[in-house]
Amino acid sequence: MPVSSYQLYTKSQLLVAYLSFTTTAAFSDQASMSTVAVPSPAPTASDDAESLRKALQGNASWLQWHPTGLQLHFLVRWRADKGALIEILCRRTAAQRAAIRRAYAFLYREPLLNCFRDRLSRHCRLISVDFWRAMIFWTMDPAERDANLVHEALKRQKDDNYVLVLVEVSCASTPDHLMAVRDFYRNLFGCSVEEDVASSTALREPLKKMLVSLVSSYRYAGEHVDMDIAKLEAAQLYIAIREKQPHGNEVARIISTRNKAQLRATFQHYKEEYGTDIVEDVNSHCRGKFARMLKSAVWCLTSPEKHFVEVIRHSILGLGTYEDMLTRVIVSRAEIDMKQIKEEYKAKYKSSVTGDVTGDTSFSYRDMLLALVGKEEP
Repeated sequence: MPVSSYQLYTKSQLLVAYLSFTTTAAFSDQASMSTVAVPSPAPTASDDAESLRKALQGNASWLQWHPTGLQLHFLVRWRADKGALIEILCRRTAAQRAAIRRAYAFLYREPLLNCFRDRLSRHCRLISVDFWRAMIFWTMDPAERDANLVHEALKRQKDDNYVLVLVEVSCASTPDHLMAVRDFYRNLFGCSVEEDVASSTALREPLKKMLVSLVSSYRYAGEHVDMDIAKLEAAQLYIAIREKQPHGNEVARIISTRNKAQLRATFQHYKEEYGTDIVEDVNSHCRGKFARMLKSAVWCLTSPEKHFVEVIRHSILGLGTYEDMLTRVIVSRAEIDMKQIKEEYKAKYKSSVTGDVTGDTSFSYRDMLLALVGKEEP
């Protein structure tokens, strides 16, 4: 992500600090499958802030060269202690990281993320850029991070993968988290998510209409299920998919408004009644961006680990690595369901997330991702 994409954040520093008090607590309620290994007892926020300051100051390295062949020149370059940064921040929860940011700003009169952005702006090597970008996203409040991810995704008009970001934030989040993302987005970027999605020139109907419905939704968060509704809406989905009309109003209404427990019941009845999983039917009978988005939405709403396993696999498959995708998944899911993602990944691909990340990344970027993924048997 370009460094400039973070600049609007600095204009709302006080607001961000205030919102971080309110959003991290709700986020931590999802942490039963977290892979973040927090030490016990953890240092105080002030102690961590002091340690981060020392790590950012790092050590001096001396470079030397002979441009004239006659005179020796020296240059001092200060290298941050990336290992220490990983050991501190990647072993802390969202609430602890928010407290560290407040302590750092109080002690040193400078936002911690500004220090990271400064480091990012001065690094040209790809691995360093990936590390600092991942560190910035990890240190952000979760809702703040997702707001930035959505904003950046909407700017990438030539990248089809940006649609996945909108689906993930809309469908794999709790209703309260999505509300917090919208609050951050509005205050950071001066408009609503819905406005930016609706005005995107990269999106076409009916995909745009569905995405607007998803990002503006607020679902019931409880577990109540009405089986009569599940049977009715399973039939409506079946007809729409088999007639290759998945973009109809009823499909949009069901996918964007029903609570997740209700949708699980609907999809289960779909499979029992018609003999095929709804995702399989979408793959068989529908084509194009809308079909791919619908498949991702179904998975993110009811089985998010299936979606994120595919994203991880795609990001590391073949030559090179899609670092943005890999960073997004690991950073955003480490405190939510990374344990489940690792289990699903191993069952589907017969290899481990840890092993594949190790093989496709390197240096401090790799070390940070592995710290978030957690230990895993080969």
